[in-house]
Amino acid sequence: MMRRSIALFAGLVAIMTGGPATDRAVAAPGTSIDICHGYGCAFRSRLALGASDDRKFASIMAAGRASPEAERKAIARAVSYFEKRAQHVTGVRDQPQSEFGASKVRGQMDCVDESTNTDALLRYLARRGLLKHHKVEARDSRGFLLDGRYPHWTAVIRAPDGVKWVVDSWYAPMGGAPDIIRLADWKQRGVLESGALN
Repeated sequence: MMRRSIALFAGLVAIMTGGPATDRAVAAPGTSIDICHGYGCAFRSRLALGASDDRKFASIMAAGRASPEAERKAIARAVSYFEKRAQHVTGVRDQPQSEFGASKVRGQMDCVDESTNTDALLRYLARRGLLKHHKVEARDSRGFLLDGRYPHWTAVIRAPDGVKWVVDSWYAPMGGAPDIIRLADWKQRGVLESGALN
């Protein structure tokens, strides 16, 4: 219950302020990305990406050239690598979902932080020409309390057939594989059942 309460609070803040700050953690020119943490992007830490990171991302994404499905699998691996690198600058291994009491705690992330960071990574990959089958779309959200769901944000990509997919790393611990599912399916999730969010 406490975990959901903090997720609720972060979501409400995002909704009341017009959504999460979509450009606050967008990859900066060059090879650095601001990592949001502390819930609602309360803190930002600069992650400098060097030549070895560039090579690693290129290697990971090369495995996704064959098809959109293969690229989504490569994106999942890229997010995992990116989050492990982000841990070096935040100094904390973020836990899955949002822990109650972790607001304003450096290194801990809610869905606003997670979606902002993932979106920044996807835009970095796109700028480098490493996304061959997908375009990065604006982040999206679901839930507004009155529908029985807590507000939740995610990064989004669009496949060549026009289908939108979410890249949602909030459910996994830092460095874990993100959920990559169709946006239409993701929009139906998040209903409170038996004390857990689906």
